[in-house]
Amino acid sequence: MSAILSADDLNDFINPGVACIKPVETLPKQQPDNASDTYEVTTEDRANSGTAPPAQISLTDCLACSGCVTSAEAVLVSLQSHGEVLDTLDRYRELRAPWMDATDGGDTSDAKVFVASVSPQARASLAATYNITEREAGYMISQLLSGPHGLRSGGAQGAGFTWTIDTNAMREVALVAAADEAQQAFNAPSDGLKRPVLTSACPGWICYAEKTHAHILPHLSKLKSPQALTGTLIKTVLAKKFGIPPEKVWHMAVMPCFDKKLEASRGELTSHTWHGQEGDAVRDVDCVITARELLMLAESRNIRFPNLPRAPLSEQYAPPFPDANVDRFLNSRRRGHKRKREEADAEIGTSGGYLHHVLKTQQALHPGSILSRHRGRNVDVSEYAVLSSSGQEVFRAARYYGFRNIQNLVRRLKPAKASRLPGATRKPGGARKPGAASGGTNEGEYAYVEVMACPGGCTNGGGQIKVGDVATLRQVGGTGIENGSIDQEMLPAQREWLAKVDEAYWSADADDTDSTVDDGDVDMNEAHTMDEVGNAADVIDGIDRRSVKAFLERWTRLTGVELDKLVCTTYRVVESDVGKNQSGGSEMEKVSALAVAAGGGW
Repeated sequence: MSAILSADDLNDFINPGVACIKPVETLPKQQPDNASDTYEVTTEDRANSGTAPPAQISLTDCLACSGCVTSAEAVLVSLQSHGEVLDTLDRYRELRAPWMDATDGGDTSDAKVFVASVSPQARASLAATYNITEREAGYMISQLLSGPHGLRSGGAQGAGFTWTIDTNAMREVALVAAADEAQQAFNAPSDGLKRPVLTSACPGWICYAEKTHAHILPHLSKLKSPQALTGTLIKTVLAKKFGIPPEKVWHMAVMPCFDKKLEASRGELTSHTWHGQEGDAVRDVDCVITARELLMLAESRNIRFPNLPRAPLSEQYAPPFPDANVDRFLNSRRRGHKRKREEADAEIGTSGGYLHHVLKTQQALHPGSILSRHRGRNVDVSEYAVLSSSGQEVFRAARYYGFRNIQNLVRRLKPAKASRLPGATRKPGGARKPGAASGGTNEGEYAYVEVMACPGGCTNGGGQIKVGDVATLRQVGGTGIENGSIDQEMLPAQREWLAKVDEAYWSADADDTDSTVDDGDVDMNEAHTMDEVGNAADVIDGIDRRSVKAFLERWTRLTGVELDKLVCTTYRVVESDVGKNQSGGSEMEKVSALAVAAGGGW
């Protein structure tokens, strides 16, 4: 990502920038200088006789270069796509339960365990497209990936995914851990984590911070995203439970954002972090596709997605996860808690609810406290304060969505420069402290900030289905749409469409009225108090902290891996050599030479 951004660049899409250093490596080698022919005149044909081979850009190259802007759609779609999914399913046999009951006489050398995980935002996009609920969309995705009428009905191997997992399960783990992390940083900031703590679940935001603002890294939450947590869970448990190497497990994630492809390729999110450093690193998430690519996956196998059954898979195609406790946690029907619609819009949001859960946890720590909200300069900036019963502010937090707003946050967090004036130690008028934005009631610092690259949050991710595609997708679907035809339907504008997707995101809550819920008559909007040692006594924001903690303990015992290695990650400064003087000429000179050789530029 370039350190110089224009307004037009501030979106969720990346194309290789002019300063991309990778094509430079394919420049034709220059002829060595001939001292005896100092004044030799050559022809244009001879000067341009060397033809550079096409540049091959890998995910590693993208991570090592800061010459691109925001996210990596143009490069990454070709590397992690529905085509890769189909190729993998056709190349390997499916290793299915009952485990290691060999399909062909015990030989499993060309077999893999296929596991998929699906985000609620991707389900919401499909639900809005086909006028169904988010839960029904989830059933249809499971039928496509794991059912008899989906991918298993074709292909060279007839393979499908043994499990299709809802990432909401590991989202609850992320929320509980985030609340604990925020409280720890609030009580005792350290060099490892500084206030304010900034969410790290958005890979576009992380890529931007690593490549352009190194001073932000000590503020980033150390927690993995729900996608990464799910991948780590799948590979650690299956590898340990059945004594198979991690590379025998192939994990695909369905996400709302192209940047999630970039996250999946990070070296910090591989088996080396929990399985040791021997052998090649195996990604915790092997492939990421979006909601749109999921439909392309179905179309490639001549499957009409809206015609798939809107019912759960039978037990034959939905075996339990091999550990009973893990299976119970992953498949609990308490996901999707019933919340007031206005609260969902104003506080929880559609990006996982990190800020909301942290605030609810703080309210539980301060019985009788109330939550105060102030809107910032636009709808994607909000400030929150937890006020004690006496009206004193005890915790301040904020939400910043969209790169324009993120830039304002980053500038406020930038350390003040040392002044060059004699006798002065800091530049006058240093960086403005976060929390001093207009509309706030207090000049104190934020303790926690939820940051997402996309305006409106994750339901507006770059991989979601756009309103302009809906009519075509529904017509391709045939009779799967109620009333059969949409010719007379007026499709909404993009803003109204996003509201429809958000409505679908919360539609699973309404579905829960018909579900068997294990939580009894718990008021999901109530912030229960904490006990004296600071642990949750009951349920906060609809999440039972005790069950999450018990699950984490079970996970560490089952795998023999320390908890930090399972749930935490690291970040690093990504520096580019673009524009820097090096032997043999600067990179910009090489880029200019390449542009000339290509006929004046790209």
